[in-house]
Amino acid sequence: MLARSLLLVASLSIPGALRAEQTPAEKAGFAPRLTIYLAKGAPDACGSGCDRWIAIEGQVDNGAASRVRRFLAGIKDPQLPIYLHSPGGNVEQSYVIGRLLHTRRAVARVGQTIATACAAGSQLDAACLKIKNAGGEVEGDLTTYHAMCNSACGYLFLGATSREVAPDAALAVHNSKLVFAIHGHPPPQLLAEFRRRQTASSDRDRAAYIATMGISRELDDLIRTVKFENLHVLTRAELYKFGIDTRPLAETVWKLEKGNWPYVSKFAVLKRENGSSFRTMEWRLFCENRNRVPLMFAAEIDEKTAGKSTIMMTAGSDATREIGGSPVQTGKYEMWSGAVQPEMVKAMLTSHALQVRESRPMPDGKTDMAKFDLDMTGLASAWTQLGASCSPATTSQKSPWPAGPRPNVSAAPSAAP
Repeated sequence: MLARSLLLVASLSIPGALRAEQTPAEKAGFAPRLTIYLAKGAPDACGSGCDRWIAIEGQVDNGAASRVRRFLAGIKDPQLPIYLHSPGGNVEQSYVIGRLLHTRRAVARVGQTIATACAAGSQLDAACLKIKNAGGEVEGDLTTYHAMCNSACGYLFLGATSREVAPDAALAVHNSKLVFAIHGHPPPQLLAEFRRRQTASSDRDRAAYIATMGISRELDDLIRTVKFENLHVLTRAELYKFGIDTRPLAETVWKLEKGNWPYVSKFAVLKRENGSSFRTMEWRLFCENRNRVPLMFAAEIDEKTAGKSTIMMTAGSDATREIGGSPVQTGKYEMWSGAVQPEMVKAMLTSHALQVRESRPMPDGKTDMAKFDLDMTGLASAWTQLGASCSPATTSQKSPWPAGPRPNVSAAPSAAP
């Protein structure tokens, strides 16, 4: 009987008997197999001087690693950024791909590629997938808004040596689910013992992989607490603490928001100087109103500070041309809005950065000063689009600012449970 049981365990341990499953919500809106292709966009589409990137999207299937290996072998530039948009899939394949990216010292970001040759609103039909899998360069646009890298995709992402998660994208984790291919009718005790051993082995593999990628073991501790049926979207503080995205300032690109009152907006999350938390901030530029351009700033209030803050902004080399003032506090947010002269707008469009200086009185009587540069890449293109979207009726109104603007970056994409 013992010999028969031992043979049973050996048969159950055949490679390929285990795989990580996904929740139905994770699978929605993604191709059933991982797609890898080279994409090309407008100038500065993927950053200053960057117009080409590698897109990896869809579910991580059983043959994904071999396809990624062949694809990367044909890419001469190892520093092309890789944009990931995936609900997860096979964990073991993600480990293999992650190690490939680690060896390559890859730059990875969470973002979705929208192929321009595909029908509007569809990136998953057979015709579009044929274009993406044809092997050539695919023209497209990049967006981080609601882009996601969940579950097993996170392990792939951790393999890169440079990792960036935009404020409006999501990196989500949960514990894997092991599914066994069982033949015959093994005793319940034997099956329970096999499940325990395989689960322990899976936990050890994950912990070792995370450590090898230079990530804090606290991430593994967190993953163990998240049930498979759920997803935990990593907060900005967790991304920083675990060593995943260690930028003290993370930004979105400038983006045109259409509607009754079109505007160009940009979000940023800034690490507080005296702590590990982050503040979300937003800038909005509206349609030109005669000889001025409305600019709005909004941010979460730091409850630990006393009194009002002051925010000042400068673009270009002329430090005397400065805009800003004291925001008005409304609930959990503070807002400032003002008029920007045409000369200042020209300086913003031609500058690489907007110099921001925010002073805030502290309870001890001292002043906390935060200085940072806001990237202006992409503003010129978005500003041109805004000009085309502005109607004469829009630009002639006297009060262009919304009644109650709020920073509104949703970390969890709608497709996530």
